[in-house]
Amino acid sequence: MRKVILHYHLFKNAGTSLDAAFKENFSEEKGEWVTREFPAQPAKNREQVKQWILDNPNAKCFSSHTAIFPVPTFDDIEVIPVIFFRHPLDRIASAYSFEKKQGGESFGAVLARNTTLAGYIETRLSLNYDRQCRDFHSSRFSTMFTPEKGCESQRSILACKELPFIGLVEEYDTSLKLLNEYLSTRTTYEINLEVKKINVSNREPLCLTEKLIKINSNIGNELYQKLIEANDIDIMLYSLIKERFDV
Repeated sequence: MRKVILHYHLFKNAGTSLDAAFKENFSEEKGEWVTREFPAQPAKNREQVKQWILDNPNAKCFSSHTAIFPVPTFDDIEVIPVIFFRHPLDRIASAYSFEKKQGGESFGAVLARNTTLAGYIETRLSLNYDRQCRDFHSSRFSTMFTPEKGCESQRSILACKELPFIGLVEEYDTSLKLLNEYLSTRTTYEINLEVKKINVSNREPLCLTEKLIKINSNIGNELYQKLIEANDIDIMLYSLIKERFDV
């Protein structure tokens, strides 16, 4: 059976660094590593992701920011999903820093260039459809199951239990080691993923606790508490995943 890796590249979750590691093992020129983005409509998205895999018979590793769960299934192809999770508040601060520096005229980039971190968060939280600062991970993980399986929180928990590999950005080195071990048991690919820290928005050598204190100081206690409440599902999921690395 053909086996392929599908990297669900979530924004500001070390995905660029992971893709760099993959590309050192799978040739982009030979079409072994490929990337593509997909429409927001779930049905069309899933259909196109499946066809993308079929249309690239030489590919061994696929990467997309926008591919939606569940993981596509085939009779003769096994898709191995890889995804990373990051503390939601740290991810938001990183997203702001990245969008503030980048060019382009996307909503997030223009907003970040014209406001503070607090303004960025307040604006995005005011938009009910915008999940960039509100349970971002849960909005993606929960698509693994239909609403019949429960509310968004319940479906996200189920996804965390079912997905075979979830890395943790805060434990990136350990995550890569575990990913190497996992892929060696699931595939015949002779790969060695090495740490490549690319596209890092904040290079301050701060631990997570220090980063959260800095965010609190920058945006104030009231907005910080509001942000915690807006990310209660993600914070719960982070704790569940973190427990696997604390054993």
